[in-house]
Amino acid sequence: MAETAYDVVIIGSGPGGYVAAVRAGQLGLKTAIVEREALGGICLNWGCIPTKALLRSAEIYQTLQRLDEFGLKAENIGYDAQAIVKRSRKVATQLSNGVRFLMKKNKVDVIEGTGKLAGAGRVSIDGKNGRRELQAKDIILATGARARTLPGIEPDGKLVWTYREAMVPPAMPKSLLVIGSGALGIEFASFYPALGVGGTVVEVLDRILPVEDEEISDFAAKAFRKQGMKILTSAKVEKLDRAADSVTATIALKDGKTEKLTVERVISAVGITGNVEDLGLAEAGVKVEKGHVVVNEWLETGVKGIYAIGDLVGAPWLAHKAMHEGVLAVEHIAGQKGLHPLDRSKIPGCTYSMPQIASVGLTEEQAKEGGREIRVGRFPFRGNGKAIALGEPEGFVKTVFDSHTGELLGAHMIGAEVTELIQGYTVARTLESTEADLMQSIFPHPTLSEMMHESVLDAFGRALHI
Repeated sequence: MAETAYDVVIIGSGPGGYVAAVRAGQLGLKTAIVEREALGGICLNWGCIPTKALLRSAEIYQTLQRLDEFGLKAENIGYDAQAIVKRSRKVATQLSNGVRFLMKKNKVDVIEGTGKLAGAGRVSIDGKNGRRELQAKDIILATGARARTLPGIEPDGKLVWTYREAMVPPAMPKSLLVIGSGALGIEFASFYPALGVGGTVVEVLDRILPVEDEEISDFAAKAFRKQGMKILTSAKVEKLDRAADSVTATIALKDGKTEKLTVERVISAVGITGNVEDLGLAEAGVKVEKGHVVVNEWLETGVKGIYAIGDLVGAPWLAHKAMHEGVLAVEHIAGQKGLHPLDRSKIPGCTYSMPQIASVGLTEEQAKEGGREIRVGRFPFRGNGKAIALGEPEGFVKTVFDSHTGELLGAHMIGAEVTELIQGYTVARTLESTEADLMQSIFPHPTLSEMMHESVLDAFGRALHI
């Protein structure tokens, strides 16, 4: 076996892995990254980025249906499903190539193959050119996660899809069932119906988007139903009967009755589980619980010299969380001063549906359950001049404050471009801004961001435009 010594070897090149590699290179650490598929991992190739390209096409198509509102006319409006998919794949390829450039720029060796732990400070790699072994002072596991499956509704790639098949449909189905209403399920439930596909969402809990603030979930459900989406909550898909080109789902409803629904395709979006298999974790003594690697606040596994980051270590399963963890792990390895453990309450969440949803911090319910006395502010899109001008009057911004200290506990939004707005509140929470800081800040006019200011003012009885 050929052997090469490194300061850091990273297994997996998703957002967490490749960002860790960039930071390691910046700090002068001799670094290698091991990847068995395409650079960028699931996010760049099959997740965050290509789904946004698909959703952008659907969003434009939906806007074209409303041209009369803007004084515009067009005839024979349609779409080419394969061209939409082709553009999505082109975007993914471009960004994957961009990661390769970043590796070269930061002097990171890219090693193609499947990596696993092979003893203290060693990584074994099986690649197309055979097996080789690397030696590393520190190893970062960044192998990500995959779609979770449930008995009886296992994906088959033809009739029952995971996110991978859902992003490259050979043709648009006429009808669709989405199982699960988290961010992934709702994004696909927005994309397909926007292009004319009849859609039904089944959620086992009592509301869709269950991690979001309840008011946001309720508003989203009404908006989706208005668009023609059928939503079944407190419901469970018990089994799928597959025919030649259709699937019949047996759905248990909350009233004890069952319903049968026949659709052309099913998307399973019932969560994810870490890629912990075939990594040599047990042999190395790395602890795994509920499908994810256990780490401390510095992303250490408990085995000296072995770190783990990203989806592999559990919720929230977000690319930006993985990136932050990648940087934190590398800086801890390098002995950087002034590091702070990751505060998960300051991680924003985004769902790129139509309308978009974004949040950070505590929901109103969580704040109350935590014994906080709170002030809540709300401001609707219909009260904002820019939203009206854009033709996007549906949505609202909600803020939750501690009534005694003025601490911003949480912020929640639904409506056009809120995924771009939420970072303002994320920065505010990171800087521990109070209501006074936010109320005294000047927001540009006319912008959607003014609603963020107005929501803060409303929490203290000072809203100006409603």
